[in-house]
Amino acid sequence: MAQGRRHLTITSVVDAEECAVLRVAGELDVHAERQFLDESGAVIAAGHRFLVLDLTALRFCDSRGLNCLLALEWLCRRMNGRLLLASLGVRVLHVLLVTRAVDALACFPTVGHALAAVPEEIRPSWPPGGTVGSDGDGRDGLGSRDGMDNRDGLGSRDGSEGSDGDGVKSHAPDAYRSDDRERPLRGNQDRSAP
Repeated sequence: MAQGRRHLTITSVVDAEECAVLRVAGELDVHAERQFLDESGAVIAAGHRFLVLDLTALRFCDSRGLNCLLALEWLCRRMNGRLLLASLGVRVLHVLLVTRAVDALACFPTVGHALAAVPEEIRPSWPPGGTVGSDGDGRDGLGSRDGMDNRDGLGSRDGSEGSDGDGVKSHAPDAYRSDDRERPLRGNQDRSAP
């Protein structure tokens, strides 16, 4: 990659009082680590104890990127909040499953599902502005119907191959299935059970 070219972009999608949604695109690796921690850490430091990361366009995440996600989870927890990951691509989901980091991170199929895990009294409305796509089919312009069903799926926007209609190609028992959309991956389950 050419030197000076940005590997990662972080865009604020929703900025509510205690909850923010950020869209992360590009590559989360050693070259983007400092930028990612600085920008997302500043959002948490500003009082957003619930942080939703829309990872639809995150093409790559290595062990350094994974450490960044775990650090953000720790920061959110210190503020009695939570880091919520949404719309993971196949490659990023694979990294979380292989490293078992999915046990520590809350993962959801869409931003709407992630926001449903935020306490109602501080949950921002989704989609932002409540717009309907120009095609008039009830989509919000982001590939979802009513902001809750991202048929574009987990990773299909970044060109990753092999995703099904729900966007996940995984044979892991805890991966999403179309009849199973309301449950997050193992990372959001109660850990008190044996």
